[in-house]
Amino acid sequence: MPEPGPIYEFFNFRLDCGRFQLLRDGRPLRVERKPLELLILLASRERQLVTRAEIAERLWSSDVFVDTEHGINTAIRKLRYCLRDTPENSRFIETVTGRGYLFIAPVSVVSEPVRVAAVVPASTPRWKALGWYVGAVACIALVLGGTALYRSRQNPPEVQYAKLTDLTDSAVAPALSPDGRLVAFIRGDKGFLSTDQIYVKMLPDGESRRVTDDDRPKYALAFSPDSTEIAYTVLEGSQFSTYEVSALGGRSHLLLRNAAGLVWLDRDRVLYSRVRPGDGIHLGVVISTLTGDSLREIYLPKHERGMAHEAYPSPDHRRALVIEMDGNGDWTTCRLVALEGQSPARTVGPAGACTSAGWSPDGRWMYFTAAIEGQLHLWRQRYPNGEPEQLTFGPTEEDGIAVEPHGRALITSVGMTQSAIWMHDGSGERPLSSNGEIVWWLSPPVFSPDAKVLYYLLRTGDGSGAELWGTTVSSDTSEPVFPGIAMTSFDLSPSGKQVVYTTAAPGGATRLWQAAVDRSSAPTELAVSGARSPHFGRDGQILFMHAEGNLNYLEQVGPDGSHRSKVFPYPILEFQGVSPNGHWIIAAIPSLPADGNRPAVMAIPLDGGPPLRMCVDYCKPQWSTDGKFLFIAVEEPSRNSPGRSLAIPLGPGENFPRLPAGGIAPLAKASSIHGAESVGRAELVAGKDPAHYAWVNTTVRRNLYRVSLR
Repeated sequence: MPEPGPIYEFFNFRLDCGRFQLLRDGRPLRVERKPLELLILLASRERQLVTRAEIAERLWSSDVFVDTEHGINTAIRKLRYCLRDTPENSRFIETVTGRGYLFIAPVSVVSEPVRVAAVVPASTPRWKALGWYVGAVACIALVLGGTALYRSRQNPPEVQYAKLTDLTDSAVAPALSPDGRLVAFIRGDKGFLSTDQIYVKMLPDGESRRVTDDDRPKYALAFSPDSTEIAYTVLEGSQFSTYEVSALGGRSHLLLRNAAGLVWLDRDRVLYSRVRPGDGIHLGVVISTLTGDSLREIYLPKHERGMAHEAYPSPDHRRALVIEMDGNGDWTTCRLVALEGQSPARTVGPAGACTSAGWSPDGRWMYFTAAIEGQLHLWRQRYPNGEPEQLTFGPTEEDGIAVEPHGRALITSVGMTQSAIWMHDGSGERPLSSNGEIVWWLSPPVFSPDAKVLYYLLRTGDGSGAELWGTTVSSDTSEPVFPGIAMTSFDLSPSGKQVVYTTAAPGGATRLWQAAVDRSSAPTELAVSGARSPHFGRDGQILFMHAEGNLNYLEQVGPDGSHRSKVFPYPILEFQGVSPNGHWIIAAIPSLPADGNRPAVMAIPLDGGPPLRMCVDYCKPQWSTDGKFLFIAVEEPSRNSPGRSLAIPLGPGENFPRLPAGGIAPLAKASSIHGAESVGRAELVAGKDPAHYAWVNTTVRRNLYRVSLR
């Protein structure tokens, strides 16, 4: 039973402190823990100033690793979103500049029966009064100490944090040496396919030192059994290879080609992922010697584009936890596979996007980092059939797991991410307003056809999804396009008047919708389940990717949901978009005649004719709003550089100029294509010409922490 507690009502909201729940019009809202704790504090002090110092002390005093200023700002922003409040026209939370906040809405307290009175003899008025008094004191204690009570209910294992690195940027992807004395990590914003460098630190108080000089995309650090070498995966073109560098630093050397996520089982045998020859990008888990001999296949994802990127062996080497992407390139729930015997693979861990895993030294616990409703946290599950338990909570996120040899602590990367939109035009560069986390990886932002409004998906509140927002570039004003609708992808029509989008559905499928940008009519659902990456084609046609068995096909449907058909008879790997005038589509395909089985990003004419290979390696071309330029990134961004793109002019009817044979190579110069210009950014949102573009500026601050379990 929930603990008794006060119930506050204001306007159409009901705040139930005992159940730790906020309702609007009787319907519960999903609100993260810290924002809800803050709302309880503010509502309990109606029209009284609550200072930022008091908020930090009450709600963040135990979270020593949190940037409390950012944490308070984030919690206030998320509360305002849930309450449909704004700083400019506030009905609930008023900012007192430089001091704190006032809850200005009238609050009424709803009485609730005090359950402790039920066990007291009803014939004794004195005991009744005492029961009421005890209950009232308990309610006040709940309001003032809600954090501890909530944690005791939701987070049974007690965790303690000790900071290991103190960087002004980020430390991610920790790997621990077998003797527990060294930790290796990537110094950069991301741990998967990062172009940043690998560092090593002697625990607990040694200096961090750089050991690589390798700008290629990399991930999956692992120490050799004697702790002297560090293996890591490199993406070379479209193939994964494993390289090795001394823990003291020096020149990296190739350890094993066609190998990803390599870890040692003993001095001679290794566990890793590889692609069968001629099997595209289908990564499966294998065991072999360091020379690739005595190879034995362990596990292969069902989908032909599924990718098992890493496998974490149990201490007895009889099973492994697999980190896997599905056929759409999304992280899935972790898998438990057998390294010996024929046991079928099964899902383990929380039902979310699993990004790393590990084992306790005795093999009794499995550990995971997984994203639930957009938040990455640590979880554990008792082997073999326990239930997943969440270990960490709050506004910060944890990613990466390294288990210490004694098993009493984990090492993980803890931090927060902020995002903002920046605009580049003739007047220089400037930030545009945004009110939350821009989830560009779900669906990239796009400009309206006249380049006056930028549309993007924004996660602003309870983590249940991302809303479509629009920012007017000239006035820097932002607003939701369809308030309350959580989308998983979207596209804008060539006229700028319609939006096609997908929403999540039970079982992992999606629902496909079309709506007017001006909300002049209600959204219309099209009878298509499981559509991915929808885009407008010509004459209102909607193109999308759809799985058929283990293969993805490009399909189309009419604006009224009729006349569904395949666009091409052959499968594709990824659907990236349609040109503004509808002449071309961009897609990654597994093969073409005379191209073998190597995946390729192609521009395919919808009017017939030969396709054009865009890039030697993987890329994501995008069109200017008028279709006169094509932008292709040729230098990846890193901690020290925003990267670089080429803006390629197109002829009438979106005709391509002569491209290099085999596509545009990495690091290509503008001079390699007639009329091309270099643009000093790789990850951008194309505007009307090379001088006008936007980008999502993501600021990540993460450090390594030892998380002790009690």
